[in-house]
Amino acid sequence: MTTPFPFTAVVGQDDLRLALLLNAVSSSVGGVLVRGEKGTAKSTAVRALTTLLPEVSVVPGCRFSCDPASPDPGCPDGPHEGGGGGASRPARMVELPVGASEDRLVGALDIERALAEGVKAFEPGLLAAAHRGILYVDEVNLLHDHLVDLLLDAAAMGASYVEREGVSVRHAARFLLVGTMNPEEGELRPQLLDRFGLTVEVSASREPEKRVEVVRRRLAYDDDPVGFAARWADEEAAVRQRIVAARELLPSVRLGDGALRQIAATCAAFEVDGMRADIVMARTATALAAWAGRTEVLAEDVRQAALLALPHRRRRNPFDAPGLDEDKLDETLEESSGDDGPDPDGDGGGPGGGGGQPEPDEGPAGDGAGAQPEGGEGEPAPGGAGEQSPAPAAEPFRTKVLSVPGIGEGAAGRRSRARTEHGRTTGARRPQGALTKLHLAATVRAAAPHQRARGRSGRGLVVRRDDLRQATREGREGNLVLFVVDASGSMAARQRMGAVKGAVLSLLLDAYQRRDKVGLVTFRGSAADVALPPTSSVDAAAARLESLPTGGRTPLAAGLLKAHDVLRVERLRDPARRALVVVVTDGRATGGPEPVALASRAARLFTAEGVASVVVDCESGPVRLGLAGRLAGELGGTAVTLDELRADSIAGLVKDVQRRAA
Repeated sequence: MTTPFPFTAVVGQDDLRLALLLNAVSSSVGGVLVRGEKGTAKSTAVRALTTLLPEVSVVPGCRFSCDPASPDPGCPDGPHEGGGGGASRPARMVELPVGASEDRLVGALDIERALAEGVKAFEPGLLAAAHRGILYVDEVNLLHDHLVDLLLDAAAMGASYVEREGVSVRHAARFLLVGTMNPEEGELRPQLLDRFGLTVEVSASREPEKRVEVVRRRLAYDDDPVGFAARWADEEAAVRQRIVAARELLPSVRLGDGALRQIAATCAAFEVDGMRADIVMARTATALAAWAGRTEVLAEDVRQAALLALPHRRRRNPFDAPGLDEDKLDETLEESSGDDGPDPDGDGGGPGGGGGQPEPDEGPAGDGAGAQPEGGEGEPAPGGAGEQSPAPAAEPFRTKVLSVPGIGEGAAGRRSRARTEHGRTTGARRPQGALTKLHLAATVRAAAPHQRARGRSGRGLVVRRDDLRQATREGREGNLVLFVVDASGSMAARQRMGAVKGAVLSLLLDAYQRRDKVGLVTFRGSAADVALPPTSSVDAAAARLESLPTGGRTPLAAGLLKAHDVLRVERLRDPARRALVVVVTDGRATGGPEPVALASRAARLFTAEGVASVVVDCESGPVRLGLAGRLAGELGGTAVTLDELRADSIAGLVKDVQRRAA
């Protein structure tokens, strides 16, 4: 067994260390979400925390770690007699893999024995193993939605419920939830984000001395793990004793009315949703005071609690950067300190919850040649001479639903129809592997004709494994939404490009809500570029789009061929995930030899492979050529204008009605 890396030997990451220690002092703080780039010792620090936690006393032989002083009356291994002796063991850290099944998380029931014998044969899952310990989820932002729902339920209720066709098992599941994630790979669901009490951002130090010390300690640990741990044993013991002392002091810590007013004023000033932030801040400030060895919560505790508990609760959409304005925080705390009356008014003029529009550029539309008035049909000179500075995006809006036709079998999401583990039941089949979702009626029908041959004599149904039927269900899947964006001179009129960026941002927000992967291909001048390979991070796509320059000719064929290459590679990586190609263009093709004919041949590649596509027609002005509609026909997809893309667009509703009538 590998010796764990000592917690006290982790260099830097002061906020991360403090957040983990506060949760060790008070489990009611609510866990920690660790956000940061790869290679910043996130997992190392979390795994090292277990060596600092005091041992727990458990009922001997109980698979659910019941406390002998107050055993769970509903424990599946019970009943246990209270007040009896217990066995001590180290606190556990249980890791939840991203690809875990539902049965692995919550436990599994033997359905065959439950139907035939009426016996609740239950095999505990990871939630039972994590009870009174740590549940660690690495890459928590990549966790499947149905596992997130189960995790949320257990974290909120302190118990796990397993329901299988009328057979129910419940057991206690109270744990410290710790998650790590790399924001470049996508953001968390808002519901799960809010469940984490604290959040910290970690990054590698840019100071050479700290980086040297990190490398020195890592190499020393690799050379002699046991000896390295022994050198830090005294410091580890001192921290462990401090945690025990803080736990004992915690009930005596006083959270006065003044501190409560500061907490409430801070949460109101930063416009956080709900009351969970106030409660978490109060618990965190109390734990901070106990950790410092004090029995009174001070303003400095409230300030530190705000820095840990509020940043992840202020995001209004996935394009808002997490963080807290510390000047505004200090101003709010100062205004609310010592005030026995109502909280003072004051909007402060500081940044709110995010989501505001960027200020438009004040300079000229572009000092290079090639900018055309809206609706113009001319092209700027070929090459880079027509490049313009990026135009700001218009305000995002709610889009109409775009989906892939047919029924897929990809990762669970919210866009297109698919056969999934969760959803409405559509039929039954023989199970392939372990039975996860029983179709009771089909199972009874399969067993009924054989009851006399099996010697049935009582009221119970004689069920054998061959009779079991798995329910087939239909739900929704997430897709790969690949944006192919025209950034040429014909799109470069600033008002039009701003509207185009606003539309793509709206589609990106929709992709985030529907659990899609996204990619971005742009084309301008004489070539196409993969601005963003397929990823789950819509933040990264929005950032690339915001800085997108425009100008030059329109190499439409190059853009389509580049998108085809991206899809081919992604199909090898994730063959079950279907793609939706969204081409954002006015339909002109002017780049390369025989641009129109080459673009048509490239479009037919998508049709031949059955790739679903939508063309967002960006043509405007009094004279329209209808080139985008023609391109949509060659792609085998549909065309929508920017106005029709809006969910509340009257024109879009009329067009939908006309299509259904036809």
